[in-house]
Amino acid sequence: MSTTEPPSVTASYALAVLSATAEGDGGPSASWALPTDRLEYGEMRALWDEVLDARDAGPHTGLLVGDRIRPEGLHILGHLVLTCASLADAAQAAERYHSLVSQAGTVTLHRRGGVGRIRYRPTVGPAAMRPQQVEAVVSSMVRAARWLAGDDWAPLAVSFAHPRAGSAEPYARVLGCPVTFDAPENAITVADEDLDRRRPLYDPALNALHRAYADRLLHQLSVAAAATVAERVRQWLEQAGLEDAGPEGPAKELNLSVRTLRRALHAEGTSWRALLDAARHGRARRLLETTVLPLDRVAPLVGLSGATALVRAFTRWEGMPPGAYRIRYRPKSSG
Repeated sequence: MSTTEPPSVTASYALAVLSATAEGDGGPSASWALPTDRLEYGEMRALWDEVLDARDAGPHTGLLVGDRIRPEGLHILGHLVLTCASLADAAQAAERYHSLVSQAGTVTLHRRGGVGRIRYRPTVGPAAMRPQQVEAVVSSMVRAARWLAGDDWAPLAVSFAHPRAGSAEPYARVLGCPVTFDAPENAITVADEDLDRRRPLYDPALNALHRAYADRLLHQLSVAAAATVAERVRQWLEQAGLEDAGPEGPAKELNLSVRTLRRALHAEGTSWRALLDAARHGRARRLLETTVLPLDRVAPLVGLSGATALVRAFTRWEGMPPGAYRIRYRPKSSG
């Protein structure tokens, strides 16, 4: 198994942290020529240690840093979020492009029972990421949602996997909702109606330009950084027939045993089943958006047994059945 590069963070985020803590004149920022330059995660952790160990730092420093994040602090992801059609689109963009900001964690959106949970999971060990860093990420996601929904918007709830430090009042004030600690996961809970509310001034052409640039940067990052096993599996799935796709295919291409592949994916915070599910989701969306194939023809192309299985899976993925999705998102043909 080939070794991978350590996780990295974009310089624009590091500069945003420094700016939010009035430390912009110090630190290692002089070595960053461009916002797209990458720092090894260890350098970012050292920057956080300096910020959090300063005399005027308090237990809520991370929370406040995240709330002060501006779009340019997230580089292309921040500008992409500003052009998204809804909070759901923004959450999906964060899910796909978060690694452009930081490879030290993943963002995922899960929808069930009328709510969505936007989860943040560090991919470095607990000792490598201080709780304030997690709070900065989560509060920055709430702030980014407010770029779309308005400054008075608030999620239904926020949870953190670590214990609370300091008083509860700043959390309620900044996040605007009930906050729990020692929870199973770091997550933001949002009502489906908030996630799906369409922005009246949505500009799909500008959004497409930002996505194209983000995709180019994502490709460059994967090539330059000796892509993780998960990313290489995703790339394999992009080209594979999903009708009978199994872990043996990417394992063979990566010169790994299936067992080693599964263990590597688990270490990276994912699994073969999760990646296959995501590939089916993405391909189903593309087929519904770009073809008029009936559902019983789409289903086998995404590796599902039939139209009923497709309706069930797609409703879980998108919160709506595939027919409704096609009506809403597929461009109307002329004539």
